[in-house]
Amino acid sequence: MSKLTESEAKIEKWTTKEVHQWLKTTVNIPHLYADKLLEEEVSGEEMVCFKKQDLLDMEIKHGPAVKIFRYLDELRRGSQHASKYPAYVDKWTKEQVCYWLLDKVKVYEPYTDRLLKEEVSGDCLVCFSKKDLIDLQIKHGPAVKILAKLSELDRELEPELQAPTHFKTDPEDQQKHHRNSPVSLLQTSAAQTEPPQNRTGENPNDSKSTEYAEPKKKGPKHQAMGPERPTVNENRGTHRMLILYLEELLENDFKKFTSLLRDSKLTGFASIPHGHLEKKDRIGIADLMIKYYGGEALQVTLKILKQIDHNDLAQRLERNMGEMATPNPKAVPRREANQGDKLKNLLTCGGNSLDHYDRFVVVMNKCQKGQVENLEFLSKLKLFCVLDFDPNSAAPGGVCSFYRKSRVANLHGPTQFQSEPEDVIKNLNLGIQTSWVFCNGRNDITCEANKELSYKEWFRTARGDIEQIVSFICKPEVLQSRTTLVIFLLLSPVHTDKDAVFDTFTTFYSRRKGENIVSICESQSTFDKWRDMIKDKCDCDITKQAVYLLTMSEINGAVMTLGPHNQSCGRSLPSSDSSSVILKQKDEDYMTALDILCENQCENVYDEKSTDFQDHKIKMEEEFYRGGKAKWWNFYFSDQGKAKPFIKRDKYVNVMKMVKAQTKDPRSACVLLNLFHHPSCGGTTLAMHVMWDLRKEFRCAVLKDNTLPKPEVARQVEMLMKLGQGEKSTPVLLLVDDSKDAENRDHLINCIRKGVGEKCSSRDVEDPANSLVIILNCVRSHNPKSQYQDCAQESSQYITASLTKKEQDDFEEKLQELKETHTKPENFYSFMIMMSGFDEKYIAGLISHTLKDFNIELKTAKLFAFLALLNTHVPESYISVSLCKDFFGSKFWGILVKDSVLDRMEPYTNLLIIDNIENQGGYKAIRILHHSIASACLKEFGTSYNICLSDITLEMLHCDLFFKTGVVKDTLMLSIQSMLIGRCKKDEDLRTQFSPLIEDIHTQEGREQIQAIFEKASLRFVESASIPQALARYLYIKVRDFPQAVKWAEHAKNITENPYTVDTIGQVYKSNLNYNIQNETQKIPSPDNLNTNLKIAKHAIQAFERSQQLANKQDTCVNDPEDNFTKSTYSIFGYVGMMEMIITVFEMLSSLPFFDVTNLEKKRHLLGFLNKSIPITTVPDINNEEYREYCDIIQEHKSFLLDFHLKAKVKQIFEICDGYFTYIKGKHLGDFETRNRKKISDHFTKYLNLVFMSSQEMREERQKRTQLNLNIDIEERRMYLVERHADTFAGLIQHLDKTAEEMETITEYYGFLHKHSVLSSTKNKINLILSNVILHLLKPKSKHLKNHQELINLLKQTLQDVGMQHPFPDPYYLALLLFWPSADTENTDIGTYVNSIRKSSQKHLYVVFRRRSTVAHFYLGKERGLKRLVPKRNLDECFMEISRVKLAALWRNGDIFKDKKIRDRLRRVHGTIEEEQVFANYDKMKIPVRPANPGVVRSGFSSEKVSFYLGFAIDGPLAYDIKYES
Repeated sequence: MSKLTESEAKIEKWTTKEVHQWLKTTVNIPHLYADKLLEEEVSGEEMVCFKKQDLLDMEIKHGPAVKIFRYLDELRRGSQHASKYPAYVDKWTKEQVCYWLLDKVKVYEPYTDRLLKEEVSGDCLVCFSKKDLIDLQIKHGPAVKILAKLSELDRELEPELQAPTHFKTDPEDQQKHHRNSPVSLLQTSAAQTEPPQNRTGENPNDSKSTEYAEPKKKGPKHQAMGPERPTVNENRGTHRMLILYLEELLENDFKKFTSLLRDSKLTGFASIPHGHLEKKDRIGIADLMIKYYGGEALQVTLKILKQIDHNDLAQRLERNMGEMATPNPKAVPRREANQGDKLKNLLTCGGNSLDHYDRFVVVMNKCQKGQVENLEFLSKLKLFCVLDFDPNSAAPGGVCSFYRKSRVANLHGPTQFQSEPEDVIKNLNLGIQTSWVFCNGRNDITCEANKELSYKEWFRTARGDIEQIVSFICKPEVLQSRTTLVIFLLLSPVHTDKDAVFDTFTTFYSRRKGENIVSICESQSTFDKWRDMIKDKCDCDITKQAVYLLTMSEINGAVMTLGPHNQSCGRSLPSSDSSSVILKQKDEDYMTALDILCENQCENVYDEKSTDFQDHKIKMEEEFYRGGKAKWWNFYFSDQGKAKPFIKRDKYVNVMKMVKAQTKDPRSACVLLNLFHHPSCGGTTLAMHVMWDLRKEFRCAVLKDNTLPKPEVARQVEMLMKLGQGEKSTPVLLLVDDSKDAENRDHLINCIRKGVGEKCSSRDVEDPANSLVIILNCVRSHNPKSQYQDCAQESSQYITASLTKKEQDDFEEKLQELKETHTKPENFYSFMIMMSGFDEKYIAGLISHTLKDFNIELKTAKLFAFLALLNTHVPESYISVSLCKDFFGSKFWGILVKDSVLDRMEPYTNLLIIDNIENQGGYKAIRILHHSIASACLKEFGTSYNICLSDITLEMLHCDLFFKTGVVKDTLMLSIQSMLIGRCKKDEDLRTQFSPLIEDIHTQEGREQIQAIFEKASLRFVESASIPQALARYLYIKVRDFPQAVKWAEHAKNITENPYTVDTIGQVYKSNLNYNIQNETQKIPSPDNLNTNLKIAKHAIQAFERSQQLANKQDTCVNDPEDNFTKSTYSIFGYVGMMEMIITVFEMLSSLPFFDVTNLEKKRHLLGFLNKSIPITTVPDINNEEYREYCDIIQEHKSFLLDFHLKAKVKQIFEICDGYFTYIKGKHLGDFETRNRKKISDHFTKYLNLVFMSSQEMREERQKRTQLNLNIDIEERRMYLVERHADTFAGLIQHLDKTAEEMETITEYYGFLHKHSVLSSTKNKINLILSNVILHLLKPKSKHLKNHQELINLLKQTLQDVGMQHPFPDPYYLALLLFWPSADTENTDIGTYVNSIRKSSQKHLYVVFRRRSTVAHFYLGKERGLKRLVPKRNLDECFMEISRVKLAALWRNGDIFKDKKIRDRLRRVHGTIEEEQVFANYDKMKIPVRPANPGVVRSGFSSEKVSFYLGFAIDGPLAYDIKYES
């Protein structure tokens, strides 16, 4: 303990009685509190250790507690208390303090209620600091204002305050001017009691005589200052009745009655302190009740009588009270002071801006004539929805119609809110656009369902729908009650409680427990009736929450003056010819997917010399540099005055040049630029910085909702491009943040190209650069430089976490600036981490200090650990504020200030930040400032506190709250699931085996914990197959527990049977089989092992076959839940697995001595067995004793080995996969597809060696069997074609990329087969023609070629044989190549062949074609004959100097056709587009062709002339580089 000061040493010597005496005399606090410290034996030794919170914990009110602590603090320092305020302030009672705050300081009334409740009299108030006021949940602004006004009092005359001289006090009360009485300064309502005679002549309009008339709310949360209570003299009738009823109580009942007066929860009113109730007789209790409750004393009595089961007395009292409630005709109408301020306070919670509440819900009834023009304020509110009971509202002149002139509102009916909340929010655009709900018909649409109903009909048929809407609105996952204000706007009187609007109020009141519901009307009589009905029904007085003495014009004016203020000059966008256009709010409402950056963004919003602006600046900068997301304000502040410029990262100039370069020679209506960056290193901020500096050249926007359908996003982008310019356009720069999904991204690009109509290349656009959309795609990557190198570098940039020397200097300079404007910029941890270059020592030191004495048993620490786990392993993860509050439980939350969850998170608050999440209707969520901080926290948990990753994960899975249904909870559940199963990319195609979390736990802790986590997770995510699937994968890959792996894989399949869950079963069996074979101790497997392995192989093949069947049946792409990246490829995993397992079976058989494939004779036995020509029992040596057991096993598995047609299946699989890679993928495969293709090719080669006679073996056979030489020659050539993958149409096409010598041999062999086969098959004829076509292009002077006419004749004959319904597209493909019209030749059947190739390809290749584009292998050139066919290989050779990746990108975006070398070789075909169908035109012939890029065809079914290049794909002709000619 530190050394005591001299003063503290003196205090320490005080006894408990001396402390008690000091409190009563020097500090002068109520004896009740001095007695309490005496009772708790607080001597001087304890007193010097006391802090304010210790006093509050003893149930001492805030006012006396602050005073005691301030006196004590001054005494410790050796000084006596001396107030710096005028002496008269010390004499103010707490009621006078409240009156001064309300009347002079203009403080929000609930704040004065709070001060009154906490007994803050004048001598307490002068001891208050700003922190003391903030501790009472008073906002910073009002707190500063109160202290400032106090300081000004010594320069002013003493204010006249209403003195509470009429209160009766007991002797103890007379000793003090500030007592524990919750009596208000506000005058009692005339409806409750007749005013004193001396007031009858007052002018009700005189401001000095104006009275407040706001009865107090019920409940412990509202024990605030209510109306000023009359004295006993003014309430003689009530006082007498109280005594009468109290006299009827027996002694025990009277004691119960007295004790309940201390319990505000039971009475619903302020409690009476115990000290005041002691030793009071019935008259004394009646006096106290009048003093505390005034005219409402009988209501309190009634409640307590019911509580103590005196129902007979309660009933009698209720009847007497009804008689007393008869209105007094002489009562003076009350009038409330300054309802304009009250309206503002109600809407802003005591502030000046409407942004206190996140959302407003308005309920209104029928509009009266002349009101509509004064309802402009509705367009200023952040409306979630309007419940409108006016059926004429949508008609011209109605409120809805008026609102829609300036804002967007979607018109809905009550039944549209009856699905799951997440679906309703998404479908109705809730939280994005206003929902206008017609609750009792719509007269603008004439139909039975929209007719207006009488109340009886409405109550019977529609009331339930409204109750469901209210229930929906009040769900915490939809709207938080504390941040949503419900406004009942009574545009016409409500005469009876049999009214739909009244029923709606009671429903809201019940659901929200009366919180945050405001009533507004412009008539005293309307309000009186409304209030009385609510009083009768809900037993509450709404006066405090109502505005009723303002006209609608005054209401409109008051609301329109509130912030946030719109830009006075309007938000503007750059336009053509260096001009600007105004962006109207309604237009912006339509573009829900876009956050639009205007050229005058942030200008003229604030008076920039005002303190409001400075406060806003400090707040926004602090939020950003602490770790919040960059906002446009941050760039604006850096552009102003003496401020240092926003820090430009080293790659800023490169990105700027890359964007500007696109406008010089636009090749497409939409181009994609990539910015790869490390997480949390400022990549997105850099992109925003570039946009900020280009906002006057481009129309800039951020894609804020990536879930919208891409055609809708494209429509909004096109709208932004053309807005306010007629037919002209301005280029758009669109920022897309972290779009990993290539298919989604490409779909967006195609939709934008289609929407914009490729105008950048159209002849009718003077400047194509103005019809351009540039997508700046920010992609998080753990290896951004590598990804940059793999992409087309002219359209990509990268940024890393390391800083250059100049960047470090810029950060240092910025820090010095921040020190001038902010108190502790060194606490801006995100900024400091960046400045340190992500220095691990700095981060570790910060974390070690903050996590000192970390105790995960505390809820605060536990929640922080959850955030650290999530934020480390899941990008963009968070926990909603509402969920955090639920996690802590309601007992921790009293009257909450905004974002108070941060206060609850002490001492970790400095590492946390709250974000606004705009998805799902919008909500607030909490996260750790920076990814590196979260990661460092996990390390600190482990090293310093022995808290493992599995401990935190299991604790999170144990929390029931996180797994209940609800929108924000669903978001958290998805994050938790992603944390457990989301695998990361290693490179373009490879992924990690498991999620990073599981990989880390496996490395650090092992199997037991991982299995526990997955088993617990499977109970949480009962409908998710991905959890047991991941566990199965872990068990077979990491720990080789195959039985358990099969069990969990089967469990996953039982939840959801799809290609991935079934494939996992196959993978388990495959891994088991390979493991057994690798661990086989002998070269020849034992009979038992052979039997086991054949069973496993059978299960594996069946699983893979089923997996492939499911993949073939899928109408849409089903993604592996463990994969964060959407697959756009056709799943061939089942085929690959089947082929691999069948080859393994053949290898197992060939390892047996009697099937040894190295021995030609024994190999014939194996082939004979597989071909069913040699039974296993007749194989030589099979009956030997040592082989007999093998024979029995093979005989047992005969059905599997032979009836499964394993040999034929391998060939079938190879042909399907070969066609897929040839027709769909072409040459430009990704690494993953390349590996798959090689794997299949290697398996096929192994298959040929195992179960076919090789060419060498056939030559040996020819020498032995000379009489069969011709047959052997035929088989030898067929085997050569099979070995060279040239026995299929797809395989032959691949030889376009191989040598002419090999192709010559293939053509020769096909000629031989055609000549010597007795019945040359159709397939051989087709392949012979194709091989000649390919050889003509590779080696036109080969002696093995047939001439062009011979090929035409042979094809005509073949087409006659197959007709137009052939199941394969091959003959029709040849017809396109050989019969396509030219300038001097014409084939009128070409259209028929096009139709036939489309039908047959869809039939034969439907599985691999679905949702995928085919590749053209030949293009139409400018020469004649076969030379006019230009192979794709020849076009690729024009770009030998660039990488394969870049070449693929040129083909994908169509830029390859911009190159002159390509244009010189290809013929441009003229055609038309009719009803979005493309045709090639040759004289009178119109041949249907398919656009290679469907996105370039304009919508609208306009008939247009076009030209294009022609390619030939297996499903028909393709049109490339389509250009409109008109």
